[in-house]
Amino acid sequence: MSWLDLPPLSALRSFAALAQTGSVTGAAAALNVTHAAVSQQIRALEKHMGVALARRQGRTLTLTPDGALLARALNDGFETMANAVAALMQTDAGRPLLITTTPSFASGWLMPRLAGFRAEHPEIDLSIDPSATVKTFEPGDVDIALRYGGGNWPGLESELLLSSPIVVVAARSLVGDDPDLSLAALTDFPWLEELGANEATAWFARRGLARNPRHGITSLPGNLMMEAARAGQGVAIAARAFLEADIAAGRMRLLYEDREKEGYWMVTRPGVQRPPLRAFVRWLRRESSKS
Repeated sequence: MSWLDLPPLSALRSFAALAQTGSVTGAAAALNVTHAAVSQQIRALEKHMGVALARRQGRTLTLTPDGALLARALNDGFETMANAVAALMQTDAGRPLLITTTPSFASGWLMPRLAGFRAEHPEIDLSIDPSATVKTFEPGDVDIALRYGGGNWPGLESELLLSSPIVVVAARSLVGDDPDLSLAALTDFPWLEELGANEATAWFARRGLARNPRHGITSLPGNLMMEAARAGQGVAIAARAFLEADIAAGRMRLLYEDREKEGYWMVTRPGVQRPPLRAFVRWLRRESSKS
């Protein structure tokens, strides 16, 4: 198929509407354009093709044999396209909103608030994928990712949702209450990090600290990591937003706070968002403003 040989789609639509309704006035009403606009498109189409497509005899408009042939082809083509678009839109409308995020963000921030969204939008089906693996965005798959970082994901759009420093915490049953506990002394304890991440390893490297070979790092899903940290099974690294209640209640001791300007971002594909996603993004913005 040579796309350059095809007439403009707007002209083909105008002629198909003309053939279907039997008049320029009917075509204009069907397309929600003016009478003059339809007439102009038909003239342009006849000029492009070099054939007469319709003739007016008094108040009656009749298609020429060439026009009737084109009308049948356009009717079949536009009907096929209309059916396919309707099917795709219906399929997409019924598809759950797929949210991917880390287990720690899901359990520490999203899930405690999600009942509010369900109350506002009971008609929207949700599918939450709590995974440390960064998922690629494919049509009909992930709608939004909630990820920690600096907001730079090439080819995607990102909006800061929650600014939160990274903190190092541990249960007092593990590290005690010594106010002079040094960073180097933290290497004498077991460490925990979220499965699929390398926060603990990177934290040691950035500060020039050598890991104690007697104590390994245990990797767990984010929610289990925090439960293990509360139980005194290791020192953990996480966003402070998830730990405010634990720190305030004394369940966890704040050992170090990283002031780098990072946080959790809403990451989506460029372009028009489907209605369930728009509703979820609006809700996320309202919730983040309360944090």
